[in-house]
Amino acid sequence: MLPPDLLISAPHSPGVYLMLDKKSVVLYVGKAKDLRKRLASYARTAESTQGKTAVMLSHVHKVDTLLTRTEKEALILEASLIKKHRPRYNIILRDDKNYPLLKVTIQEEWPRVLMTRRRKKDGARYFGPYSSPSAMWATLRLLASLFSLRRCKGAQLRTRTRPCLNGQMNNCLAPCMGLTNKAEYQEMVAKIIMILEGHNRDLITTLNKQMAGAADDLEFERAALLRDQIQALSRTLEKQVIVATHSRDQDIFGLARKDTSLAIVILLVRNGTISGSRTFFLPDPMGDDANILSQVLNQYYDQGDNLPQEILLPLEPEDKELLSERLSDLRGETVHLQIPQRGDRLQLIAMANANAEQLFAERDHKEQSWQALADSMVKSLHLSRPPDTIECLDISNISGRQAVGSLVCFERGEAASHKFRHYKIRTVDGPDDYAMMAEVLERRLKRGLAENDLPDLLMVDGGRGQLGIALRVAREMGMSDVQELDWLGIAKEKEEEGEKLYKPGRKNPIILPAHNPVLLYLMRIRDESHRYGVTFHRKLRNKSTLASELDAISGIGTKKKQMLLKTIGSLTQIKQASEEMLTSVPGIGPELAREIRHHFHPSEQPET
Repeated sequence: MLPPDLLISAPHSPGVYLMLDKKSVVLYVGKAKDLRKRLASYARTAESTQGKTAVMLSHVHKVDTLLTRTEKEALILEASLIKKHRPRYNIILRDDKNYPLLKVTIQEEWPRVLMTRRRKKDGARYFGPYSSPSAMWATLRLLASLFSLRRCKGAQLRTRTRPCLNGQMNNCLAPCMGLTNKAEYQEMVAKIIMILEGHNRDLITTLNKQMAGAADDLEFERAALLRDQIQALSRTLEKQVIVATHSRDQDIFGLARKDTSLAIVILLVRNGTISGSRTFFLPDPMGDDANILSQVLNQYYDQGDNLPQEILLPLEPEDKELLSERLSDLRGETVHLQIPQRGDRLQLIAMANANAEQLFAERDHKEQSWQALADSMVKSLHLSRPPDTIECLDISNISGRQAVGSLVCFERGEAASHKFRHYKIRTVDGPDDYAMMAEVLERRLKRGLAENDLPDLLMVDGGRGQLGIALRVAREMGMSDVQELDWLGIAKEKEEEGEKLYKPGRKNPIILPAHNPVLLYLMRIRDESHRYGVTFHRKLRNKSTLASELDAISGIGTKKKQMLLKTIGSLTQIKQASEEMLTSVPGIGPELAREIRHHFHPSEQPET
């Protein structure tokens, strides 16, 4: 309920308001041209409705207000506070770090093209996000086959006396050996950016002119290389869907509603061609469609990345003029928000809306498939409840060293990677998998009981012995075998016997046919747990190996070790580095460089 004195103290001015509960947790962040009028509308809502807004208001204990000079400042501040607090009742779009991006490091002297999942304000150009990782990798492979940029790590290029493998295979121009000049290299970078911006046709026109010029100058090898690039780009153009005859960049928003849920699709059109799409599913957003669309636009373009000249919308958003002004400021030139009423643009909106409606169809199909699988699991495994949430525990170690427990979680048939956990073994020395499993399970169950966050089914990688340890730990913590959750052990036996599934209180294992969907799903979860654990175990092992080899050298501490890795690269490269290269590392003098070289190559004669 809103504090009674709030409407009296709230000013008639633009600003942002934060609704907080009794624990000062931010429930909702909003902006207003007139704070008092906006908050007064909430008071009327609380008295007249029983919807989601009324539910939120019932938890409000306090409202903080922040005044701004203009409504546009309030819009900017609102987006910043939503990103900071991630309030429960605001629309939160999935963060772009979950999607891959392509990064062109134009801020470097010799730029590279690489994949990343996080944007940084480092002067690089970012393209994406790519909703399909396979499409992103295909683009990266195409660029690598067409343009021979360096692929070595590090912003600073290290001079080499001989080319790396990519250089020997003519997959790199080898600037590290001075085999190319900056003008030639930057020309390739510019062509890559044209492709990533969607200007493939412009690039093909340019390449055709260059090929004709090279042929006239009798530079037939260069002409043949340009011909191959043109053919590869033409093949990719054949796969692209052309939706407009103009060369403008557009984002086309589609919207579909089903009951309280909302699906939003954004088609990314660059140079008249669909270059990708983004999808957002909002299960129960607060506000009408115009208000929701306004929030989505404000959040989606918050950083101003890849803002197009024109944004086509299915309906007029709340504060349309204000949003247009804000987006234009971010782009540095006018951004047009259009609500088409006829013609080609309206057909594009219809296509985007159809894609949004398809999201519901896909989710319904996925839900039906999951229900069928869950029912089959309950029947085949004799479970006490549908296994909507399944967790699987695996232990990874080599003779007890660098031991880790890996716990993966799957929810309704999909991996819930945000719930994946690694556990470093703290109390067990030596190779004792049972004791390690007991330690990890105790830590997981203790937290789960305290937070009321236990899975429906907890699976351990192993046979009857591992399952017995799990049940013993559960009983010691006051849990009955199946009161809070179901248990299962999965063990890979002899090849002819296949996988065996062990259940509490059952003497013989459950053996399902090799292609049974239930078994395949459980194997998928088990294999993911193993992969997740082995990856972390290998990381710890490599770190330990690196530490032991470099720490054995007198004069090498943490800072110098980090500087060696940052400047030269891997441990293998440090081993191969000459004294001259080692001396170029900040903090490494001639004597220490000689000591490092001698440590890895004791039979060599010292350099004089």
